[in-house]
Amino acid sequence: MQYDERIRRTAVLGAAGKMGSGILLLAAAEMADISLKPENRDKVYELHAIDISPEGLKGLYTYLKNQLLRIAEKKAVLLREVYKDRVDLIENEDIIHRYVDDAMRLIHFSTRTESAYNAHVIFEAAVEEVNLKVDLLRQISDHSEHTPWFLTNTSSIPIAELNKRAGLEGNIIGFHFYNPPAVQRIVEFVAPEDTNPDLKSFSQELAKKMKKVIVPANDFAGFIGNGYLMRDILYGIGLVHELQGELGFAHAVYSVNRVSRDFLLRPMGIFQLMDYVGIDVCQKIMAVMSVRLNKPHLHSDLIDLLISMGVRGGQHPDGSQKAGILYYEKGRETAIFDPGRHEYVPVDDVRTKADAFLGPLPENHQPWKQVIRNRDRESWLNTYFAALQQMDTQGAILARNYLEKMKDIGLELVKDGIAQKPEDVNTVMITGFYHAYGLINDFINK
Repeated sequence: MQYDERIRRTAVLGAAGKMGSGILLLAAAEMADISLKPENRDKVYELHAIDISPEGLKGLYTYLKNQLLRIAEKKAVLLREVYKDRVDLIENEDIIHRYVDDAMRLIHFSTRTESAYNAHVIFEAAVEEVNLKVDLLRQISDHSEHTPWFLTNTSSIPIAELNKRAGLEGNIIGFHFYNPPAVQRIVEFVAPEDTNPDLKSFSQELAKKMKKVIVPANDFAGFIGNGYLMRDILYGIGLVHELQGELGFAHAVYSVNRVSRDFLLRPMGIFQLMDYVGIDVCQKIMAVMSVRLNKPHLHSDLIDLLISMGVRGGQHPDGSQKAGILYYEKGRETAIFDPGRHEYVPVDDVRTKADAFLGPLPENHQPWKQVIRNRDRESWLNTYFAALQQMDTQGAILARNYLEKMKDIGLELVKDGIAQKPEDVNTVMITGFYHAYGLINDFINK
């Protein structure tokens, strides 16, 4: 079965979630483009958006229509060629809305898993719970009218485990989008040895058509992205424990978050990123990794405590940040949760003392946004970190140690066979996490 034929019947599981909705949008745009080819216009194309939440599906409809409109506006010139035989479509606006309507007609919204039984291609984006995923995959495979191919968005569960427990006989592949899928350019590609070679070829072609950068990862729990991130979060939490005796908990969280963001030139501090992913999601991922990698230290008592107190992070349906270890107003961190006090402490109450403890940034410091736009970034980074290395402030010392620890994590991912080579680790960091540089670097001399 050729690519265009196989994609005719596609389903997305967990379509109303923050990952599933983006995957559905990408699939809808790809299916629309294929269905509008002259040779395909008489064929039936179906894209099933499946989620257990009726309310989520209602919001999904609006999201898709708005996003497809943006996509159409960006390629209005190309769409003129697609619709050139439609004499009734004269203005660009008419063509754009015709495309959106054609794309939306492909999508069938459902709360029933049975809607996926006739799909050839199934994107799985359910919550990160092993038994739930296995049950879903097995149910569809057992009742399917075909032999479906599964592209799972799991960010932590080994693909071989899902394959074996669901009895999929190699018809599943790891196709891990980063959040948000419609914007992020990277896909972690996890194909165990017994993966169906035709599925592997199809998935590579699909990624190319979606304009994604493929980074191969070997089939170990957490893969490259979460293999790095969970260890980074645990290192940050460890620093908080070290510093809170001298500074207090809220001051320590502020300091570590600022070091990881401002001193290390990242788009987010480590605790902002933990909130963004979701503290509860981090707990689940660590649990998967800890058992399967036989690394009991991949666990945090602080994360368990925060969740027991209802502090979870994550995003609201509109994409705004929920309160986590940090509290947010209009996208800015305004308070820090102190579990010992059972309350949020205003950032204004800790900033002066914490900033004095850290000391100044290097004189040549630039904000992350400015750094990533620098055409001579590598040279500038060498100069910046050379200046950081000459400083003896607490902030500079913490930053240097942090940078070295992150390099050790990157090298460990390669040594343990999770990443195939250092360049793959660095690609994930730069393309997937939007860092200004990769983990494995020589900016600091020990």
